[in-house]
Amino acid sequence: MRWRDRRQSDNIEDARDQSGGGLPGGLGRGGGFRLPGGSGVRVGRSGGGLSGIIILVVLFFALRACGIDPIGMLSGEDPSQPSQPRVEAPAEPGAPAATDEDKAFVATVLAETEDVWNGIFKAEGFKYEEPVLTLFSGQIGSACGYASAASGPFYCPGDRKVYLDTAFFDQLARQFGAKGDFARAYVIAHEVGHHVQNLIGVLPKFNEMRQGMDEVEANRMSVRVELQADCFAGIWAHFTERKGLLEQGDIEEALNAANQIGDDTLQKKTQGYVVPDAFNHGTSAQRKEWFYRGYENGRFDACDSFNADI
Repeated sequence: MRWRDRRQSDNIEDARDQSGGGLPGGLGRGGGFRLPGGSGVRVGRSGGGLSGIIILVVLFFALRACGIDPIGMLSGEDPSQPSQPRVEAPAEPGAPAATDEDKAFVATVLAETEDVWNGIFKAEGFKYEEPVLTLFSGQIGSACGYASAASGPFYCPGDRKVYLDTAFFDQLARQFGAKGDFARAYVIAHEVGHHVQNLIGVLPKFNEMRQGMDEVEANRMSVRVELQADCFAGIWAHFTERKGLLEQGDIEEALNAANQIGDDTLQKKTQGYVVPDAFNHGTSAQRKEWFYRGYENGRFDACDSFNADI
């Protein structure tokens, strides 16, 4: 990914000096796997069963309630026109400078997600509320509770922040074989995808409907939420490619990352067998498929995981 010398987001909160502790061994136990997308959303406990028809209605009205057309919602760029050279915005006075390469990379990718989602929302006459991304080291407190590096990156709807310990990038490459800067960018874009879900009402509705669900039902619904966030990451990749920022092999890096963090792959690695009822993010094949759907189509209607046969 051609990320150097591009605008960096000001929505970075560096809490690495305030958080502490090394990267704990292991990535969590039991049914949940807190990984890029793997980490997903941290929400309050809740749980109600849903039929396929109700799920579709929930998605449709959640989007429409915000005045956003889930079918026609596209980027601010005109797809029929060739991409135009980007004019870089000057850094605002007093904006904190990146202190290391990981921070610079994260701030740049976050800025690119801001550009894409600002364009999409603006095209529909709405303002995109940009999330804050908090960098931490070892452990952190959030509006969704305490988290450690073992949780992996996550999005908290309560404070509308993405949380990331950049040590996870090394773990992603070494332990899971998901190397490359675009694999890292996919992690960030997935968590921002959860923020988009929060803005359009999907996450609040999901958390509400979890009330009364048993664990298996909640896991199945969680898979649909996570796959949609993968698809939203793909939409971001679609328009990032239109800007000429992707390099050969970038999409393959993202697809490999999605493959390495699928629930079935992770369960085989950590416990030697697969428990489908414990899936809460989707299989490797599903995660690759839904990222690619967003990338190939660049449209919201391609990301209706709530009405798909999963």
